[in-house]
This record gives sequence, C-alpha cells and structure tokens, in this order.
Amino acid sequence: MKRKLVSLMLVLSMTAAMVAGCGSNNSGSKNDNASKSDAADASKTDTEAPAADAEATGDGTVYYLNFKPEQDEQWQQLATKYTDETGVPVTVVTAASNTYEQTLKSEMAKSDAPTLFQVNGPVGLATWKDYCLDLKDTDLYSHVKSDDFVLKDGDAVDGIAYVIETYGLIYNKTVLNAYCKMDGAKVSSIDEINSFDKLKEVADDIQSRLAEVSEAAGPDYDLQGAFTSAGMDSSSDWRFKTHLANLPIYYEYKDKGITSTDAIEGTYLDNYKNIWDLYTTDSTCEPSMIATKTGDDATAEFSLGNAVFYQNGTWAYGDIINGGLLTDDDLGMMPIYIGAKGEENQGLCTGSENYWCINKNASEEDIKATEDFLNWVITSDAGRDCVANEMGFVTPFDTFDDGYTASNPFVEQANQYIADGKTAVSWNFSTIPSEEWKNNLGSALTAYASGTGTWDDVKTAFVDGWASEYAAANE
Repeated sequence: MKRKLVSLMLVLSMTAAMVAGCGSNNSGSKNDNASKSDAADASKTDTEAPAADAEATGDGTVYYLNFKPEQDEQWQQLATKYTDETGVPVTVVTAASNTYEQTLKSEMAKSDAPTLFQVNGPVGLATWKDYCLDLKDTDLYSHVKSDDFVLKDGDAVDGIAYVIETYGLIYNKTVLNAYCKMDGAKVSSIDEINSFDKLKEVADDIQSRLAEVSEAAGPDYDLQGAFTSAGMDSSSDWRFKTHLANLPIYYEYKDKGITSTDAIEGTYLDNYKNIWDLYTTDSTCEPSMIATKTGDDATAEFSLGNAVFYQNGTWAYGDIINGGLLTDDDLGMMPIYIGAKGEENQGLCTGSENYWCINKNASEEDIKATEDFLNWVITSDAGRDCVANEMGFVTPFDTFDDGYTASNPFVEQANQYIADGKTAVSWNFSTIPSEEWKNNLGSALTAYASGTGTWDDVKTAFVDGWASEYAAANE
C-alpha cells in the first residue's frame, strides 16, 4: 500500500479503539440463529438508525465464516439479534486460530457454503476472486470512505476492509519516564528514542540494571527483562514471522517503489537481525526458551510490570488493561525501529488484513440476505455499537463517524505520529506468498535464537522461500 493510503486510513478512521486483533487461541465455534437465543439480550440497544430498518429479506439465509476467534461471542450475539428482528437465519462459524484458509477451503466445497467470508489482501483475493461478488452496487460499498479500503479486480470491488488496525512497540510509559530521570540514563526523554541505535542503547542499559530500574519505577514493578518474551508458540509467532517481517519487506518495497514482488531480495535482512537479536537477548527469558513461550506469557509479563517493551497492536489494549496493574496513563506505542535510513520519520504500522467478500455462487436470495445483514451491521445502532464498542473495531465506513467511537491510548498515539508528520508503515505482509513461507521463517528464527540454526538459514527461508512459494502459488 502507498504511504498516501496509510495516512488516509488514520485521518479518516483512527478515532476509535482497536482492541481486537491477531493470534487468538480460541477454538472454532458455530451458532445457527434460525432458532431464537437468549444471546440476543446482550445487545445494548434496540433503537435502529433510520437507514437501517431491519426487514425480512425473503427466503434467504446468511452464513458468515468469521476469521477472528476473539470476536466470536460478539458475532454470535449480533447474529441472534438480527434473526430476532427480521426472522432471517444467520449462522456464524468461527475458524480456530491459524486455520482460516483451511476451514474456508473445506466449507466452500460444501453445498451450504458460506455466503460471507474474508480474504487477507491481494494474495488471498488471488485465490478466491472467482467466488467474489462485485460489491460496487451494494449499500455496504456506498458507505466506504475511500477505495483505499477495498480490493479490486479491474473495476470490480471484490472485497471491503471492515477493520483498520495498528501495531508497533508498546512501552510502559511510567517505567521509561522513571528510567529517564536516573543517573546515567541513555536518554532524558522518551521522545529521544527515534532510531534502532537509540532503542538498543536504552534497552541494553535497562537490561543491565533491572533491579535499579524497578526500584525507580515503584514498588509495583519487578522487571525481568527490557522486552517481553518473543514467544514462538503458535499463539505468538505471528508477531515475528508476519508483523516484524513486514518491516524489511516495507523498506525494500519503498526503495523500489513497488507494492508486491515475485522475488524478495532481502535488502534489509541485516536490520531484521538487529531487532530480532535485541528482542531475544534483552528479554525476560533465555533465547533457548522462546519455542514454548506463548502470547499469554508476553501479555502477562508486560501487564504485570515485568517488562518495558512489548511488540503488539491496538487489539492488545483490552488484555493489557485487564491485567490489573496498568492504566491508560502507563501506556505508549512507538515505531519498531530496525536501523533503516530515515526511520526517525517513521510512524506506526497501520493497515488491514480483513476484507469481507460475498460468495457470488450463493443463491440470489442468500446474496440479498447477506447484503442486507452487512448493511444492518454498519448502519443500525445495535450493529454499530457492537462493532465499535464491543468488538472495538475502527472501520472505514462513514456510518461510524456519528458517535460510534471509543477511547484507546494506542490509537491516540498513532494519530499523534501522523499529526507530527511521521509516515505510517503500510501492511505489506499481506503480499507474503503463502502461510508455508511464514511457518518456515518462524522455524528458522526459532532455531537461530536457540543456537541450533544460523542466520543464513533465516535468509534462505526469507529469500529463497519467497521465490519458491510465490512460484508454487502462481503456477
């Protein structure tokens, strides 16, 4: 995506909380709302916006294959609410974490295939475009603020993003401010951390005197490392084989003026090594332990005051706050610095890998029912309240501008970076050629950190693996 795209996303959309994101371990679930359920009572309001009068849509039904396990409960409640109001059956099936593509292939082969599904970007669209209804004449598309938020195949609108998210290096503001006042601190203000060299200098110093920094921060803190554990369990590894890998991809694309490639060169892999080494050495655990460390481990380490830095996104806000120790005043987010030229002007990583698609092979009745359901979700009071306040999504739809926002300090930080003229980092990992590429890279990173592999193995997985996986996907 172009820098213009990312800036526009933030200016138009980032005024609400994003507490939902990647990597949940929840198992798949299903709720068929053809029958009534008490879950409908969970909706907060029965008042509908004028544009979203819920009406029965003939004999059609809706089957949504949901990508986000962490929002399963809210989708089930919302589906039941809609069924209660209209009589239209809405089934929500939620794929388990890291199984969506496999589940989609299986479900699409059935006679009662999903009427609503999602793709993660251009690569996902290439696989499923023959199933995608052109959405350009739908009410849903009429409410999208910009075509920057859609996936197109020629003039056809095949997919529409429904959530915009941001990630970076979450930090404990209270601890860092206390550190800045200590004798010998490498910076006197958090704002001075605007490059990899400065980040490493600070992190190394904190790691060398954890007890001293803990005492300066206050009695609630017991620092075990500058960074949370870089867990490579499946609940956490996406943070590094996908989100962190986005940085060397982004800078290579930026240099070349491209948005995708069939053969990555790995120009910035030494920079990738810089930040990965920092994550695994200035850490709460030994590098040899990361294979078994989980996403929950990292969240707990940060939220309980055992680490200063935590790579994650706006979706982690709720889990951090629920930890009990930290408040909004303790939280900040800075860019992930890797030592690239000009990174002092870098903002946070912002984008989407969640695009709604309607199955054009469904019956006319089911297609109409699905279109009506989505329009209700983004225009009704019940739908907007659930999406914005229960799911915590920032959306690209103009219907959410009128009071359907929530507070999140990470979103506010992202807005501030834009206001300060920083360039947000686009989500280029949506062009990664396959899930197998990510898995092989993750294995190589884990082996390198534990001492059983080399960085050359990581380079091979990154560069040679990209070429071979791209070729396999496009043969």
